[in-house]
Amino acid sequence: MKVELRNIHKYFGPVHANNDISLTILPGTIQGIVGENGAGKSTLMKVLSGFIQADEGKIFLDDKPVSIKSPSDALKHGIGMLHQDPLDFPPMKVIDNFLLGKEGGLFLNKRSAEFEIRKLADQFGFSINTDAYVETLTVGERQQLEILRLLWMGAKILILDEPTTGISASQKEMLFDTLRRLAKEGMIVIFVSHKLEEIETLCHRAAVFRAGALVGEAIQPYHTDDLVRLMFGKPMELGQSLGCQNEDALLEIHNLEIEDVRLHIKNVNVCVKAGEVIGLAGMEGSGQRLFLRALGGLFPTTGSTRIIVNGCDLTHEPYSSYLKAGISYVPADRMEEGLIPGLSLKDHFVLTGDYRGIFINEETVLNRTNDKINEFNIKGRPGSLVEELSGGNQQRALLALLHDPLKLVLLEHPSRGLDLESTIWLWEKLKERCKNGTSVIFISSDLEQILHYSDRILVFFGGKVSQPIRASDTNVDQLGQLIGGKGFSG
Repeated sequence: MKVELRNIHKYFGPVHANNDISLTILPGTIQGIVGENGAGKSTLMKVLSGFIQADEGKIFLDDKPVSIKSPSDALKHGIGMLHQDPLDFPPMKVIDNFLLGKEGGLFLNKRSAEFEIRKLADQFGFSINTDAYVETLTVGERQQLEILRLLWMGAKILILDEPTTGISASQKEMLFDTLRRLAKEGMIVIFVSHKLEEIETLCHRAAVFRAGALVGEAIQPYHTDDLVRLMFGKPMELGQSLGCQNEDALLEIHNLEIEDVRLHIKNVNVCVKAGEVIGLAGMEGSGQRLFLRALGGLFPTTGSTRIIVNGCDLTHEPYSSYLKAGISYVPADRMEEGLIPGLSLKDHFVLTGDYRGIFINEETVLNRTNDKINEFNIKGRPGSLVEELSGGNQQRALLALLHDPLKLVLLEHPSRGLDLESTIWLWEKLKERCKNGTSVIFISSDLEQILHYSDRILVFFGGKVSQPIRASDTNVDQLGQLIGGKGFSG
């Protein structure tokens, strides 16, 4: 099935999100869509998948004009989209999430459906428990669930928006193998990513977006510098790693023990210096998220655990005590745990601001919101609803909401959905905090990022935690082997 987008325009108020975009994609093609945050990539994909409608322009499938008014319309035409933030129902079981989207819904034969789902999961190398509740899954597992659901519902044109965030290197390779196989079978795969190495490795063609316009196309073999210049209008380089020069202990972790239904982490002892950056590496679900949430007071510890921050023992203290101690947690799932759908940027700054008295001064709030929008380069207005922002701008908003000063910032996949320029900007902001003695502990599936920005690294494997490794003393290959359990001594 050939896809053709002709002269697509989309406006959000004064913002021209898609400006006269025309793009043709042939059957059997893996089409890369690349560009900086807010460039219009996701907007165009939402138009194609029926989540929003274009203000001007037409969509053709096999040279025939089609009207796509909703996601269900799109699926009837064989078009399915995996979004950055999974569209599922966390309080329900995996199998029920599958059945709800299928014609016949919960009246379908569950046993037959489970068999088909497991068969699809085996093709991807995904491990999906159909009886598990979605709210117990990690972000990566929920993305895997959505991919399987779309294929199960008959998608022939598969749109994936940043699909590799939160999955391990081995899972990513299995995913890429599957996407290549689907393309060989005649499917169209549209792959939206900020990671140029993924575009270069996987995609037959790449369309580059900037400021709402399609500014260029390329085919394999690619030249990375050319793609970067098209994306940003200039060459980009990663900033320098700061390097911790402080010897003062900020965070002391003694005999840390955490247990849930799947993992038991124990005997973790780490001392984190003020201003130090610690990267957490490991396959999704290996324990790093539990570890991070325990340090933020969001998950209970057991045994003889002691967590001491700046000399204050927070062991078994409530979450509010961690906040008062200057600890802040930035989750990966921005719209479920970080921001509140339906509220504007201004509303969020009201909720997180230190406003005294019964009444709030509207002018003061508006000025503070505008200052933060400018400081963090958020592409939005004070009245913009947070769900209307691009993923990268939602991440900038989350960082803008962090209080000053902070002792410890805990980040779960901080560059999720961010382009190269935004990732560099994010780390510049974090390094400013580190210079003032704030420590940073972060999870990332991007090993290059972990190596570049961390002072030390903890590797997780099946609940085991390695001794701290100096980032300057290791490399991607060695980390990859540890993550896979080879030579693991933690």
